[in-house]
Amino acid sequence: MKKLKFLFLQLSVLLIVTSCMTTKTPVGNYMETPGKEVTFDKGKQFWLFWGLVPLGRTHVNTPQDGNCQVVTKYKFVDVLIFGVTGGIVSSYSIKVETKKAEQ
Repeated sequence: MKKLKFLFLQLSVLLIVTSCMTTKTPVGNYMETPGKEVTFDKGKQFWLFWGLVPLGRTHVNTPQDGNCQVVTKYKFVDVLIFGVTGGIVSSYSIKVETKKAEQ
């Protein structure tokens, strides 16, 4: 019973602190460009051995004008992959956002 409680506590803490694992990197004049944010492309990067060895390289498309925002996020599915494999396999999600001009 103690092991089950400890496991539940670990999973709870892991889910709470994952919100800190989001980065948003603006590229070009993304911040100054007016418009509504839309998703341009998505991808997922996988790693072995607690993030030491990449499994390939994920290439996500970017807009031709170069104005975009790259968002990397550690989502719930990524937490599950990490938890089930004990960290041997891990992943994170990549999203490229651009702004669509409002009409």
